[in-house]
Amino acid sequence: MSRVLALDHGRARCGVAVSDPSGTLATPLTAVERPDSGRGLDALAALVREWEPGCVVVGLPLPLSGGESAQTAAARAFAKALQRRLGGGVPVELEDERFTTRLAERDPAQSRDEDSRAAAHLLEGWLARRAR
Repeated sequence: MSRVLALDHGRARCGVAVSDPSGTLATPLTAVERPDSGRGLDALAALVREWEPGCVVVGLPLPLSGGESAQTAAARAFAKALQRRLGGGVPVELEDERFTTRLAERDPAQSRDEDSRAAAHLLEGWLARRAR
């Protein structure tokens, strides 16, 4: 398995986490400011070049009811924009991110910001499901 990069998209910031090459550990990185802007997408593309992940996982904020919301639509649009920016060389997947922020809030001892801790929780869940 190759590395996986996970993103917890938000309008102001995008949390970022990366797995180790074995797909066992998720490590939070520094969040990217204004991820929907050209500069933000460039910063994320630079992280993809640096870490060379086999795929990028973007958190999909589904409401508890499982329907769609404005945040869900924004995350889908962001994932499409990122896929265009990456040129299709690295697949971008969407993954249900319910409860990742709450888990990150309960884990304040971590050194990275809450957004990137949420991305790490998202990635841990994704990796666990793939390992089964």
